[in-house]
Amino acid sequence: MAATRRVMRAVRVFEFGGPEVLKLQLDVLVPVPKENQVLIKVHACGVNPVETYIRSGTYARKPPLPYTPGSDVAGVIESVGEHVTAFKKGDRVFTLETLSGGYAEYAVAAANRVFPLPDKLDFRQGAAIGVPYFTAYRALFQKGCAKAGESVLVHGASGGVGLATCQIARACGLKVLGTAGTEEGMNMILRNGAHQAFNHRDPNYTERIKACTGPGGVDIIIEMLSNVNLDADLQLLSCAGRVMVVGCRGRIEINPRDTMSKESSIIGVSLFLATEEDRRECATAVHDGIEAGWLKPVVGLEYPLEKVAKAHEDIICSSGARGKMVLLL
Repeated sequence: MAATRRVMRAVRVFEFGGPEVLKLQLDVLVPVPKENQVLIKVHACGVNPVETYIRSGTYARKPPLPYTPGSDVAGVIESVGEHVTAFKKGDRVFTLETLSGGYAEYAVAAANRVFPLPDKLDFRQGAAIGVPYFTAYRALFQKGCAKAGESVLVHGASGGVGLATCQIARACGLKVLGTAGTEEGMNMILRNGAHQAFNHRDPNYTERIKACTGPGGVDIIIEMLSNVNLDADLQLLSCAGRVMVVGCRGRIEINPRDTMSKESSIIGVSLFLATEEDRRECATAVHDGIEAGWLKPVVGLEYPLEKVAKAHEDIICSSGARGKMVLLL
C-alpha cells in the first residue's frame, strides 16, 4: 500500500488581488525535495514588499496560479534530495529563495539557495537575512560600486533592506545618511550605522540633506520608493553620483537633463538577475559580517501565519517601517 503523504498549513494564492486573496489552507501536501533540493521545516519566514506586488499582479514576473508566497525562510533541514552533500537533516539554515513558497510549515528550496544559519542568530533573525542583506550588498557594491570614503543616502532606511544597508555601508567605511518617517525609525537607523538621520515627512528634509552634504552632493542613493523620490534624488547627487532603484510602486516623470548635468546614473537592482558567483559573494560578505558582529538583523513586526493578510496590509500601509517583518510558524 502506498505511503500516505503528509499535509501542512500553507498560504495559497488562487487569483491576483488585494491581501484578501491570501488563503490559509490546512491540507496542503508537504512538498518532496528532488535532486539538488532540500526540504526545510519552517520556523519563520520574512515578508518583503515585493511579495505584495507579486500578489497584486502588478509585478513584471507573475508566478503561475495557484502559488505560495515567501522566499526568506529560516528553519531546520527535514530531508535532502539526491546529490545534496552540503546539508543534512537537523541543520539550521536560512534561504534566499524557495521553490514551493515560504508561507508554509515546510518549504522546498534549491540547495544552492540555502545557507547555514549562524548559531548566534535565532530563526526570527534568520528570516531577516536573505533578501534584505543580499539586496543591500548587491546595491552598494555589485551594482553601485561603492567605495570607502563615499557618502550614501538610504531612503527608507528603517525597513529591512534599509537597516541592512546602513549596517553594511557603515562597516565598509562610507558616510551614511538615512531617512525614516517617525522619530522611532530615525533613532533605529542611528543605532544601526547611520551618521545622520532625516525625517522624510519634513517638507524641508531635502534642504537639510543638502546642508549636510554641502555643494558636492551625495555619491550614492539607495532608493526604496523611486516613484515618489527619484526626481528629487537627482537633485541631491554628486557628479557621477548614482541612484540605486531597489523599490518602486508606480511611475514617475523625471527630466533626463538632470542626469546629463552631473553625468549621474539611475541603476535598477534585482536579485533575480544575480549570478551564482554574485550570490556566493553576497553570502560570504554577509556571513563574515554576522560572525564579526557588525551585521545584526533587526526584526520588527511579527505575525502568526493566520494573520498573513494583515501583514501584507501593514507592510504597505504602516506609518513607518521598523526592521524586518516576519511570519512565525
